[in-house]
Amino acid sequence: MQSKKAFTLIELLVVIAIIAILMAVLMPALNRAREQGKRAACESNHKQLMLAWFQYAQDNADRIVCGDAGEYAQPPGERYWVQRDYLATMTRQQKEQAIRDGALWPYTKTLKVYHCATGTQARNEIRMYTIFDAMNCRSWIGTPGMDRTYLIKKYNTMKRAYERAVFMDDGGASPAHMGGWTGYAQLAQWWDPPPIRHGMGTTLSFADHHVEYRKWKDQRTIEQGRKGTARPGITESGNEDIYDMAVASWGSDVAKQM
Repeated sequence: MQSKKAFTLIELLVVIAIIAILMAVLMPALNRAREQGKRAACESNHKQLMLAWFQYAQDNADRIVCGDAGEYAQPPGERYWVQRDYLATMTRQQKEQAIRDGALWPYTKTLKVYHCATGTQARNEIRMYTIFDAMNCRSWIGTPGMDRTYLIKKYNTMKRAYERAVFMDDGGASPAHMGGWTGYAQLAQWWDPPPIRHGMGTTLSFADHHVEYRKWKDQRTIEQGRKGTARPGITESGNEDIYDMAVASWGSDVAKQM
């Protein structure tokens, strides 16, 4: 009788070990590719929101939309870009309706534009983008470290639009997601915490319509972002990320190298 050929136990274990090694090598690459795809989709959302934001100004005598989401008092004669949608008691349907009731909805009319692909239904995440305070949201004149800051209300009054951020993928990581996001203009401290999104950074869109992924450079930024809470009074001298975000928030003519 002829014996049947078959794998020995050792050979089978070797094959399994090789497969496990290949999976260990490939999985990080696959995860990175998946995350890059989500980042690309997020950047596309930014571009569509920026088109809506700019078109609103075109249709309203150059006045940009109110960047608040109902955290502060609504300025007379203006509408929030989205209505208040951050209360913990709100349902998914209520949050979606708050977006539809916002001033930018007529220019987008797609809920997915407001939602990053990294969001989950389990955490009831609907809107995951926020507008910077300087963009007709809230002025911080008189606040220590922000004494020279000002509010942009008309697009054509803005200097160096290429450095002024409008939208941020905040992801609901901080109280900044309620109204707008801001940073100190002249203090080496975080006012709102830096979001950790799509890796070790976040996506931003700027008033000149370009979109970029900003990777954090300082490990202290990453540590603070992971905590997800503001840390006023804690100075981080030499943190380049703080200065870069001060420029994005208020402009290089206001921000001070710290």
